[in-house]
Amino acid sequence: MNYASKEDLDKKVDEVVKFHGVTVLVDPKAIFFLVGTVMDFEETLLASEFTFNNPNSKGECGCGESFNV
Repeated sequence: MNYASKEDLDKKVDEVVKFHGVTVLVDPKAIFFLVGTVMDFEETLLASEFTFNNPNSKGECGCGESFNV
């Protein structure tokens, strides 16, 4: 996941998803793999982070950054 600038939003190459005042840009090639994914923001004593629950995921790497379908 990367943060986007105003120029990124103006390119209109990516799929734009807006929900509750948050704009998310998604690479069109990734849409199929992300269908049904729930994104959330969680705060714990150790971290504040975005979390993703993907029902299509068959496995993840040890750090949770990557998944396979």
